[in-house]
Amino acid sequence: MKKLTILSAAVIMALGAPAALAKVSQADADKLGTTLTPLGGDKAANADGSIPAWDGGITQPVAGYTKGMHHPDPFPDDKILFTITNANKAQYAEFLTPGQNKLFELYPDSYQMNVYQTRRSASVPQYVYDATKKNAVSAELVSQGNGISGATIGVPFPIPANGLEVIWNHILRYRGVDVETYRSQAAPTSTGSYTLVENAEEIRFEYTRPEITLDKLKETNTLFYFKQVVTQPARLAGTALLVKETMDQEALPRQAWTYNTGQRRVRKAPNVAFDTPGTVSDGLRTTDDFDMFNGSPSRYNWELVGKKEIYIPYNDYKLHSDKLKYEQILKPGHINPEFARYEKHRVWEVKATLKDGMRHIYKSRVFYIDEDSWQIALTDMYDNRDELYRVGVAHSINYYDALTNWSTLEVFHDLQSRRYLAMGLDNEGRMYNFDASLSESNFTPDALRRAGIR
Repeated sequence: MKKLTILSAAVIMALGAPAALAKVSQADADKLGTTLTPLGGDKAANADGSIPAWDGGITQPVAGYTKGMHHPDPFPDDKILFTITNANKAQYAEFLTPGQNKLFELYPDSYQMNVYQTRRSASVPQYVYDATKKNAVSAELVSQGNGISGATIGVPFPIPANGLEVIWNHILRYRGVDVETYRSQAAPTSTGSYTLVENAEEIRFEYTRPEITLDKLKETNTLFYFKQVVTQPARLAGTALLVKETMDQEALPRQAWTYNTGQRRVRKAPNVAFDTPGTVSDGLRTTDDFDMFNGSPSRYNWELVGKKEIYIPYNDYKLHSDKLKYEQILKPGHINPEFARYEKHRVWEVKATLKDGMRHIYKSRVFYIDEDSWQIALTDMYDNRDELYRVGVAHSINYYDALTNWSTLEVFHDLQSRRYLAMGLDNEGRMYNFDASLSESNFTPDALRRAGIR
């Protein structure tokens, strides 16, 4: 009710000017770091204490960790509190999503959720907290919500008034500055067989660079650069993608280029957006499913449903471990639930409904966004018949060498084909490099051509 009251008051005061919806008073901004976490979550524990108070999260690497390692579990002694199955799911109905319930129904003999004590481990660097407090009183939605202004580095809308602000918080959450990732993906068949696709990725986040300014962001209109090169299997090796993501997508939509190894040519790719099938995904996800949601929010109306407590994947260090082989994780129908950790957390629930006249294979989507990190944890996608079509699950950890809460594995379940796509597999590969030094010259069509040539 409080959020709706804030929104209603803002609408009246705005007199039709969408930009006025975002800003909050300095008095409200001063709650950040006191009654609210520095990123806008409720700092206190919940009523029964099953969700503890946030105490700063993980602020330094665990003992024994060195750069380049897979991240050891900070909570190795935590035990399973209980296991949810199809047989007992009714006992926990208020803390489950429609998508989770559907997975129990589809795989009654194998799908389960091991629930552990809640650890509010999310954290970011202090300069991100400082920027977030400044953004609270200056950030604005622009271009009918298809862009933002008045924000740098931190979460733009830590005290959100509507669903569109929440989804921008996810898009702009802190994930480092210059990052190299080495991730694999697989789409197991009904028998569990799969072909592993390996990707090398580089990301240069302009928005979160410590030295960035509002003027510089406005001048470049760039949020981040992303380059992805397929390295395995041999038949796909060299396939490459380059994306320049813009801050105001109405002024300039996303810019994208692809490199085709057969033609040995770089081509502009304006269709790398929305519901275009994702790269080598076997048609099991859309382009805007990557990172649970990315890109322009322009095709949907965004409703802030409210806040709720549910079981979400969290602190999935066991699933992240280099002691596991991919064959231990990838099973028919779904990943091996033995290695997944669920905890009760508060989430923002946001519903996106396709606008009249717009096209997308998802008529509506419901997102469940972690209050402490703004990472989308779960998403339910509905088709044009209003039937549940796909379910997305993001298994996250705190990468405590960089102080960022980010997914270690994203799984997209296609309920119609009873197949899934597992993205972000890194157990048998190199760990992310958050200390990369990437210049803008790494992200040009010429650089894409050089990266793609085998």
